[in-house]
Amino acid sequence: MVETSPTPLEQSNWLEFSTLSGIPGLVAGVDEVGRGALFGPVVAAAVILPDHALPILMAAKIKDSKKLSSSRRTQLAHQICELAIDWKIGFASTAEIDKINILQATLLAMKRAVLKLKIQPALCLVDGNQLIKDLLLPQQTIIKGDERSLAIASASIVAKVWRDDLVLRLALKYPMYNLECNKGYGSQQHLLALQQYGPSPLHRQSFRPCQIKILNPE
Repeated sequence: MVETSPTPLEQSNWLEFSTLSGIPGLVAGVDEVGRGALFGPVVAAAVILPDHALPILMAAKIKDSKKLSSSRRTQLAHQICELAIDWKIGFASTAEIDKINILQATLLAMKRAVLKLKIQPALCLVDGNQLIKDLLLPQQTIIKGDERSLAIASASIVAKVWRDDLVLRLALKYPMYNLECNKGYGSQQHLLALQQYGPSPLHRQSFRPCQIKILNPE
């Protein structure tokens, strides 16, 4: 028996096929990754999808993005970027995180991603419960948005793949922190490396695990 692609009625839990169906104009999904990492920038993506992309992405089981393998996530990110009307990345640096705090840096990264869009959306769907400050566009926050909006789920995947690729490149410069495996998050090996070597210039000094004295200075 051949499986068929899901129809909008079968996936009515997605906001695009329910409460958003009456909104004229384009909708951008906005999400971030790297908020809880110890190393590197916080990264956001803004993605505008055409209507015809929605059933394609549902069939690709985009909803299960957090359970996807790295290779599958990369495949989906390429598919999303090809389907999207527009998509852009914004980020806030480690220095900005330390200066203005991680919440404000996250919102700044989101704002930068939206402002880079060449096409202005009629509405921005923002993952979480915080509106993007000083963004002169209509916006709506959605808690657990990557489970409720295809546009937000797409932004989550695109941002995750972009940030992971960046951290993998930086891992070559800072091999002692095992970044290729932990992607900058506080794994046990990463925390032990911080104790042994101290933080790098790209570690978030405002995060407590990075405020550490080297146990064995040489």
